[in-house]
Amino acid sequence: QVQLVESGGGLVQAGGSLRLSCAASGRTFSRYAMGWFRQAPGKEREFVAAISWSGGDTYYSDSVKGRFAISKDNAKNTVYLQMNSLKPEDTAVYYCAAGWPTAHAMGLTSFYDYWGQGTQVTVSS
Repeated sequence: QVQLVESGGGLVQAGGSLRLSCAASGRTFSRYAMGWFRQAPGKEREFVAAISWSGGDTYYSDSVKGRFAISKDNAKNTVYLQMNSLKPEDTAVYYCAAGWPTAHAMGLTSFYDYWGQGTQVTVSS
């Protein structure tokens, strides 16, 4: 069992920044990868970023590459998503996830077993 609790979402103006946090508890001894996904109204859930258990490998969708940065602190069992240069199209519910995907499956929702409750990010024009 792994429980994920997200924080840091909110309302921000275009061009601004937000930092999301996801704290894991429970079976935190497992070497799981963690990822961020988002879902906007009327759209399917899409991959945003992922990081390996060690933190040595990171993955990003093309739409956020260069603007977002994922990182983690294993000592605190926490993963972060730093979001810079936010655009209105970044508006969505952001979900934190943990699982055991292979390197080429980091962006696939089916390889993640645990999910947070989601946190709303709204970027105004």
